Amino acid sequence: MEVISPIRDLQGDLPRSHEFRLPPSPPPTRQCSRKSTADESLESNEPSCDIGELEGEGTRTYPLPPRSKPGNQVLPEDLKTPDNHVVRDPRLIRLTGVHPFNVEAPLSDLFDEGFLTTKDLHYVRNHGAVPRVEDPEIMSWEFSIEGMVENPIKMNLAELIRDYEQVTYPVTLVCAGNRRKEQNVVRKTKGFSWGAAGLSTALWTGVVIGDLLKAARPKRGARYLCMEGADKLPNGHYGTSIKLNWAMDPNRGVLVAHKMNGEPLEPDHGKPLRVIIPGQIGGRSVKWLKRLIVTAGPSENWYHIYDNRVLPTMVNPEMSADLPETWKDERYAIYDLNTNSAICYPAHDETLSLNSDITSYKVKGYAYAGGGKRITRVEITLDKGKTWMLANISYPEDKYRLAPEGERLFGGRLDMWWRESCFCWCFWDLDIPVPRLQASDDIMIRAMDEAMMVQPRDMYWSVLGMMNNPWFRVVIHKEKETSTLRFEHPTQPTLTARGWMERVKKAGGNLTNGNWGEKLAGEEEKVVEEEPAKEICMTNSSVRRKITIEELRNHDGDAEPWFVVNGHVYDGTKFLEGHPGGAASIVGAAGQDATEEFLAILIADSENAKAMMVDYHIGTLDEASLSILRNGEPEPGGAAAAATTPRPTFLQSKAWTKAILSAKTKVSADTKIFTFDLEHAEQRVGLPVGQHLMLRLRDPVTREAIIRAYTPVSEESDCGKLHVLIKVYRDTPERRGGRMTQALDSIPIGHFVDVKGPVGKFEYLGRGVCAIAALSHRTVRRFIMVCAGSGVTPIFQVLRAVMTDSNDATFCLVLDSNRAEDDILCRDDLDRMAAANPHKCRLRYTLTQPSASWAGLRGRMDRDFFEREVGAPPSCDESANGGTLVLVCGPGALEKGVRAAFTGMGWKDEDMVFF
Repeated sequence: MEVISPIRDLQGDLPRSHEFRLPPSPPPTRQCSRKSTADESLESNEPSCDIGELEGEGTRTYPLPPRSKPGNQVLPEDLKTPDNHVVRDPRLIRLTGVHPFNVEAPLSDLFDEGFLTTKDLHYVRNHGAVPRVEDPEIMSWEFSIEGMVENPIKMNLAELIRDYEQVTYPVTLVCAGNRRKEQNVVRKTKGFSWGAAGLSTALWTGVVIGDLLKAARPKRGARYLCMEGADKLPNGHYGTSIKLNWAMDPNRGVLVAHKMNGEPLEPDHGKPLRVIIPGQIGGRSVKWLKRLIVTAGPSENWYHIYDNRVLPTMVNPEMSADLPETWKDERYAIYDLNTNSAICYPAHDETLSLNSDITSYKVKGYAYAGGGKRITRVEITLDKGKTWMLANISYPEDKYRLAPEGERLFGGRLDMWWRESCFCWCFWDLDIPVPRLQASDDIMIRAMDEAMMVQPRDMYWSVLGMMNNPWFRVVIHKEKETSTLRFEHPTQPTLTARGWMERVKKAGGNLTNGNWGEKLAGEEEKVVEEEPAKEICMTNSSVRRKITIEELRNHDGDAEPWFVVNGHVYDGTKFLEGHPGGAASIVGAAGQDATEEFLAILIADSENAKAMMVDYHIGTLDEASLSILRNGEPEPGGAAAAATTPRPTFLQSKAWTKAILSAKTKVSADTKIFTFDLEHAEQRVGLPVGQHLMLRLRDPVTREAIIRAYTPVSEESDCGKLHVLIKVYRDTPERRGGRMTQALDSIPIGHFVDVKGPVGKFEYLGRGVCAIAALSHRTVRRFIMVCAGSGVTPIFQVLRAVMTDSNDATFCLVLDSNRAEDDILCRDDLDRMAAANPHKCRLRYTLTQPSASWAGLRGRMDRDFFEREVGAPPSCDESANGGTLVLVCGPGALEKGVRAAFTGMGWKDEDMVFF
């Protein structure tokens, strides 16, 4: 006799695909070597322990875990990290580099394991280092229940197992960032790129958290349960909260768990104790549990406030830097999962031969809902939503509800029969005739839960990139040469494979045009630059030297400057001449922790510059010295003395100084002068002509520094004020805007920024004398100044120095390119200086999109332009009497084009300086 679940068939004459039928079957036996599908695994996958170890008797009709992969070890890439004690599976895909460990399984591998996921392929979300707990210490692990309780409790794991009833539940955990890469391709969020495998299901054994709370007796007025783990992070221990009535509700099944699939927890999964919250995002299921705190309000933990939120879609990463009240708004906090689904087969890049005898293809995948709701409908469309087909759904979770009364599994009571809440994912499939696939451009899927909430057609983009759940789309390519269909998923979490979304965006498609990036009538072609994805190692693995703070401080001058990046020490002596930021950048970093500057601006995203760092790596700062360096231990006569005596010069090369934003003056549609107050009214900026300063803001969520170099337009004699001309690059549907410029534009008057400097490899000393990389002086008779947009600022600074000195005879040819006439910055000042000094200044504007009334030059600055306006390089005789120096500042494309044009005309590299 077959057993049918109590799910009613409400589809009328439709196939009864929303019920499962369980034929009699023997206990699980060892499977053959072939891979199993999600459905096959329900009866055929091996258990991870011997059947004889399971309590109870009788035939088991529910899934047991597949056997874990033998032979896993600590991976070589983890040996040099704090996680050098954690055994891991090499198949897992790392999403945040080597450390911290954030991974998902290949989607096909995850699906093939079936309903239950092994510890090997279960996804991992770690914010930092994994706490190290040795096996003999497991049973003595202590945690507390405190706060607004009548009976505070402190117990260890041994007491938890001895004194409380144990239960075992199947639970699917899902990271709130699942499918985030799709959002990151459309527009970069603050989160890293999860694919569609940021979820996994396991059997969890532990104690119902409500039993613990009843023993602690919450006081009247208590409304939240805060949880805190043992993982020490930059902003404290990881912590979060859920509502107390949710934790107390037995139907929600919240656990304090100590086993996963019948085995003690692995380090990555919370060894030895964690919280499991079915139906809610994985970020609420705190690992390495140390404290349960009953409170009147939600958690004030940094990670509860600045993580796991869906802010309004108009809040971009730059705006979010100054919205503390928005982050604290509990309306934006994520608890229950939303309805979601994905297509697992056909897999990415899978092919289907049209010459075979196969007449239909079984499309299949997963779906899940949140808050205990059941998926009730999965629909597939082959015509972009015009018509839909109903898929078959199987609910393996329901088989646990049919376990005999009193059934025990892995030491816990299998307490499922009475429960209405749905804790797990389900699987769907549908056979589709091959001719229908051949006639279609794509396969799309959507799911609906029992509250009739259906996946949306379009993406809801948000600043953290969480809860992404639009229709999942797989593109079908017709390969005519091979008579095959090739399937392409939207994204891939690996760096070596990419999906249709990245392909479409790279080709200039607008992924927000409502047509999945396919070109609409009248839409312009636009090539979008790819984001760098390659991670570059900057250390020499053969270097073992430990360096003390005293040794580092002995090299804090300009002779042999040492500096620290990510705890590693580098000798910048050989870097002085070649560094793009000039010798001042290296000398300014000497004896300092230069991590932020080097990674944010000085070497930025240059793969070549990062690769060069290996050659300068000389050792690692010892732990005590690194702590001293980062905690800012004051030196005698240093910061303390400086605080009591006002400095005459604002800029400091080795310390950040705060400046207060006092005004924003609009000078064009997208450009403003930002005015900052210095420490006192008589203070000079202290910036040499031709050099830059660095501005720093901090992201309030990640605390990541945003650092950029700017050249102010302040007069050299100005005191007490700093004026910086900045073009604000705003986000568009096609391209992400400027991170720093939008952040600066969003901060209010009275907000501070950090300032440091000077930096730069060029300095104009006056009357034709230049210092390049601080290593050599050069006298010139002529400057050719090439700029575009806001790149005019360093050019303007040098030009002003020449024009305001009546004894400076240096001739300046200024070539300024812009899109339209209104985009020409500093035009009044430039025109005035040129008119006042016709004997030593020639000013030429060119526009790429001029109006009909524009009488000046038109077109881009290419080689033909420079041959007309500049001409051949100076002869040897001319150079001997003071040659020509080309100064260039503008977008990367301009600088690249200028270099190619001038080199092709015979100019030498040493005659060009790129700001």
